[in-house]
Amino acid sequence: VSNEVTYQEVVRAVCGKVLGIVCEIAIAVYTFGTCIAFLIIIGDQLDKLINAMAHEADGTVSSHWYTDRKFTISVMSVLIILPLSIPKEISFQKYASTFSVVGTWYVTVIIIIRYIWPDPEISPGLLPTSPESWTAVFNAMPTICFGFQCHVSSVPVFNSMKNPTLRPWGGVVTLSMIICLFVYTGTGVSGFLSFGSTVSQDVLMSYPSDDVAVAIARAFIIISVVTSYPILHFCGRAVLEGLWLRFKGTDVDTDVVRERRRRLLYTLVWFFLTLVLALTIPDIGRVISLIGGLAACFIFVFPGLCLIEAKISEHDARSV
Repeated sequence: VSNEVTYQEVVRAVCGKVLGIVCEIAIAVYTFGTCIAFLIIIGDQLDKLINAMAHEADGTVSSHWYTDRKFTISVMSVLIILPLSIPKEISFQKYASTFSVVGTWYVTVIIIIRYIWPDPEISPGLLPTSPESWTAVFNAMPTICFGFQCHVSSVPVFNSMKNPTLRPWGGVVTLSMIICLFVYTGTGVSGFLSFGSTVSQDVLMSYPSDDVAVAIARAFIIISVVTSYPILHFCGRAVLEGLWLRFKGTDVDTDVVRERRRRLLYTLVWFFLTLVLALTIPDIGRVISLIGGLAACFIFVFPGLCLIEAKISEHDARSV
C-alpha cells in the first residue's frame, strides 16, 4: 500500500502526519520500555545461573563483586548487546534469532516436563479456579498484548527478507503465531499448575537454582533476550532518526554522510539509559504493566486505522 520500510512510516503514509507522529512517540516509549524489560530478564536469569554454578540451591546470591546483579547485567550488555545494536540493518540477526526460537521451545518443554514429573520438594500454592472479579480478567490483557506484539518489528523484518512478497510473508506470520501460541500456553498453564498462586512473574525464577535442565533453559532465555533487544532497539532508533530528519527538514538520501555518527549517538544514549533504568527497577511486572497497553495499540488500533484509510482511498479511487 505504501512501500515504506518501518511501521511508523506506514502509519504516517496511510493515516496522515498527526497519527504518524502519535505512532512514532508510542513506538519510542514502547520499544524503550521493552528494552528495559529485556535487561531485567537477563539479570533475573543470570542470578539463578550464578547460584547454580556456585552450588547454592537456597536461592541466595553470592556476595562476590563479580557475581553482583548490577555487574553481571552491565558486562553482558556492554560486551554482547551493545555491539549487536550498532549495525544499520537487522538481517544479520536471522541466525541468532533462529537459535533463540529453538531455545524457547526447550524452555516450554522443560516447564511442561517439570509439571508432569514434579520435584517432590516443590509444593504448589493455592490453585484459584476463577478470578476474584470479572474485571480482573482484563488485568491480563497488557501481558497478553506484550507477548504477542510483533507488529512494530514486522515491517522492517519484511523488508529484510530475501523475497519480500505477501505469499512467503503469510507463511512466516502464521508459523510465528502458532509457535507463540504453543510456547505461551504451554509455559503459562504448566507453570501456573506447578506453583499455583505462588508462581513468580518470571516463571523460571520459581524453580531451584540447582536444577540443571532449568539452568540450561535460563541460558536459552538469556540468548533469546540478547538477540531480541537489538531488534526492538532498531525500531526505536528508526523513530528517532525519522523525527530528527523531519525536524531538520533534511531528506534521508541527502544526509548519508552523517548517518553513522547519528546512529552511534542514538545507540549509545538509548543503551545506557535502558541499562541504568534496568539496574534500578528490579520488578519486570511493573515495566510490562506500563507498556502492555501501548502494545495493544500496535496490534489493534493503528492497523485498524490503516485498513479504514486504505478502504476509503480505494473507494474514492473507484468513484473517480
